[in-house]
Amino acid sequence: MQGVDTASTAENPIGRILIAAMATGFIALLVAAVAAAYAIRQGNRHTDWVIHTYRVESVLTEARRLAEQQETARRGYMLAGTPAFLASFERAHAALVPRIAELRHLTADNARQQAPMNGVVQQLAEIERSQRATNELVRQGRGAEALRHFRADSGLQRMAGLRAIFETMAQEERRLLALRDAEQIASRRTFSIVVTVAGLLFVLVSVVSFLTVRRYTADLHRSRTALAGLNATLEEQVHERTADLALANEEIQRFAYIVSHDLRSPLVNVMGFTAELSAATQPLSDLIDRAEAEAPHIVTEEEARLAAREDLPEAIGFIRTSTAKMDRLINAILKLSREGRRVLAPEMIALDQLVEQITDSIRHVIDDRGVTLTIERPMPVIVSDRVALEQILSNLIENATKYRHPTRPAEVHVSASETPGRVIVAIRDNGRGIDPRDHQRIFDLFRRSGQQDQPGEGIGLAHVRALAYRLGGTISVESQLGEGATFFLSLPPTLSIEGA
Repeated sequence: MQGVDTASTAENPIGRILIAAMATGFIALLVAAVAAAYAIRQGNRHTDWVIHTYRVESVLTEARRLAEQQETARRGYMLAGTPAFLASFERAHAALVPRIAELRHLTADNARQQAPMNGVVQQLAEIERSQRATNELVRQGRGAEALRHFRADSGLQRMAGLRAIFETMAQEERRLLALRDAEQIASRRTFSIVVTVAGLLFVLVSVVSFLTVRRYTADLHRSRTALAGLNATLEEQVHERTADLALANEEIQRFAYIVSHDLRSPLVNVMGFTAELSAATQPLSDLIDRAEAEAPHIVTEEEARLAAREDLPEAIGFIRTSTAKMDRLINAILKLSREGRRVLAPEMIALDQLVEQITDSIRHVIDDRGVTLTIERPMPVIVSDRVALEQILSNLIENATKYRHPTRPAEVHVSASETPGRVIVAIRDNGRGIDPRDHQRIFDLFRRSGQQDQPGEGIGLAHVRALAYRLGGTISVESQLGEGATFFLSLPPTLSIEGA
């Protein structure tokens, strides 16, 4: 039913519109989600770069301050000779070294910062050599010489060059920050456009869907009104049709009973006369034997002797075999007819107990055939007709023990399971199997499958199917040649007498 509903929805113009609208809305939401994810990713990336730029600028400022502090301490020590200035110089130098290393690490990914960075390192090295030379002269008490060395040195120019390099690096970071801000603005603008378009599409889809659903609702209301009119007379039509079917079924059963009953009368006559003929063949054969012994010239025809001794008994045997088979067939038809007229009596039945009773009743057959039969417990409890269900399971279990595979020990497994609204009984065997082409016809009357080396007239499974239908169920088989067979009996948990 789901496949039919889907197909009808796809063929319905309203259904196609709704599907197209939902697909468009989904695509719009998907695009908006992708755009949002991209914008968030770009925003996070921009934030990381901004933080990186601010960190570079902070380290640049700190390095510049420490370099200035180091130069100021050198000058104070040179002028005053106080050890405190020398200690301040060493502290500034100790703090400056890791800052320069951090600055080199932060700018390693920017090729435009490599040359300035090398210039900073070179300038600081030259400035440090000059500073330590003047500090050593002052420490030795040669202040005048230190002052002359300071005046002759180009320390001021070096510090000015260092400041210029620091400013160049800071400008590069500000340039990068401006580029990244522009990228962020463009990304936000793109995101805004995508979200706006997606929102407009979503609104459009919502409007189209609303109008389509409103139209569909109106059509559905009209259909329900028409359906209500049909339902007003449906119950009466169902009752009339059910009565007609019941009457037809009753007529068919009565016809089958009458036909099979009437067939028995001439059949009984044929069987009676055949018995009389059989009884007459022995005196005739004795007469031929006495004539040959006492007056051989009387019995001169070889064909007469053969007819009396062989042909006549053989013909009578064929007649008896045929009438016996016809009698069994007529009895089967009568049995099916009577079963159709029998009133069902639902009762609670424990399936495992019923299967166990059936297996106990045919235990001698099971043991003679060397069959290993297992019952899987627990099994459900159902409400059904015990007699009909016992006939069904007895036939299926006995068949499973009958058609064995010639090269392996016979095994039969009986189980039952519950599904919503149904109880499934499975009888599985490892016998010779059934050709898939015969899976349906084995349930027809007088039809059999495979090698006919077992007694039977092809009535049992037809009887099983008729009983299963009366119990509101179905019977089916799954099998392959040489791989065994599994019969599935599907029944309602509770038998409805009206349905039966």
